[in-house]
Amino acid sequence: MAEFALGELSGEQTEKVLQFQDLTGIEDLSICRDVLQRHDWNLEIAVQERLNLYEGRPSMYAQDSRSRPPPVVDDTGSRIYFSPAGSSGGAAGGLLSYVFSMCYHLVSGILQLVLAIFRSNVRPVSSDPVQDVMNFIRSYEERYGTSHPVFYQGSYSQALSDAKQELRFLLVYLHKDEAQDIEQWCRNTLADPEVIRYVNTHTLFWACNVQSGEGYKVAEALRSGSYPFLALIVLRDNRMTIVGRMEGIPSPTELISRLRTFIDNNEISLIQARQDRAERSAAQSLRQQQDQAYEESLKADQEKDRKREEERRAREEQEAKEREVINAQEREIERIRVEKELTIRKVPSEPEPSNPSACHLLIKLGERTVKRRFLLTNTIEDVYHWIFSQPDSPTNFEITTSYPKRVLYPIDEIQTLLQAGLTYREVLHVNDLDD
Repeated sequence: MAEFALGELSGEQTEKVLQFQDLTGIEDLSICRDVLQRHDWNLEIAVQERLNLYEGRPSMYAQDSRSRPPPVVDDTGSRIYFSPAGSSGGAAGGLLSYVFSMCYHLVSGILQLVLAIFRSNVRPVSSDPVQDVMNFIRSYEERYGTSHPVFYQGSYSQALSDAKQELRFLLVYLHKDEAQDIEQWCRNTLADPEVIRYVNTHTLFWACNVQSGEGYKVAEALRSGSYPFLALIVLRDNRMTIVGRMEGIPSPTELISRLRTFIDNNEISLIQARQDRAERSAAQSLRQQQDQAYEESLKADQEKDRKREEERRAREEQEAKEREVINAQEREIERIRVEKELTIRKVPSEPEPSNPSACHLLIKLGERTVKRRFLLTNTIEDVYHWIFSQPDSPTNFEITTSYPKRVLYPIDEIQTLLQAGLTYREVLHVNDLDD
């Protein structure tokens, strides 16, 4: 697909497609090619349009070409009309200019009302507002040269959005090729170095031809009368507001003077807007800091609660384990007690001292020595049962002779005392195997 999309392009166009893809991150080369074609292969404008879309700014490609431009508030009480060079001067000239302007606006308003009824079939239509602007810039520079203030390369809606976002004045210029003395205006006034410097320094400069679809819509929205037409727009009371209109051919000095007056009179609006924006930003930053501090405090409290809960659970688990150990010990003690009671029943009766088969045992049991008689025919296990039944006997023990030491119990085979080699008198030792 990518090879097909690039196959019919020139080397320069292919390079622009690849650069556009790198700058925008669009993977589909066909889309990159189509966007560049819409912008007449102007890479800079195509990328700017894509960035506007990413930033949520207006894109004329997502709008109906017949839709009206964003509305602006007109706060100008009157228009300023500049007579063409060579007209009569002095007070009489100024009065004549004023009378001419009043008559002109009256006639112009009537003509616009009449034309509004019949012009629906002759109004120019644009499918690409940005292209209308780029075509005007190209045509202007071919005819009048490149000495002019920097033209904004985008639609009117985008220019309004950027001026509002950047808190700058927007100077709108509507051009008409058939206007009187248009050559003088373009070659002398707009090309004047001081005009270029002032306009570039203080404004965004947007321009278009009223004979294009985009220029025509803007001319309708701003209600322009004669050409060249200038309108100065600025953010005031949170609305984009027209604060100055100029029509006709002013000299460079007159144009700069009038623009300076407009800007000086309305600079306070931008200063206030910047302050408001700074205050909102500071308030938002403060709220974010407070929210962050609250979140951190909440997390710290939650962490403390979590640790306390973990400590409580650990303490309860330890206490449960200790209780279990104690319970197990108590159960074991009870088991041994019961087992001793049962074991004592297994012990044979003690024979009389005079019984010739009696074996007199001297048993070392812990700190004490006990005596017990057993028959030589009794088993070593009987001796074990008797020792185990004693209250102070170990739970797990062995029985050994004194000397030489022999283990009598436990052993694999149960023996009688006689078979174990015991005689009538013996000393036995009880050794705790759990020590």
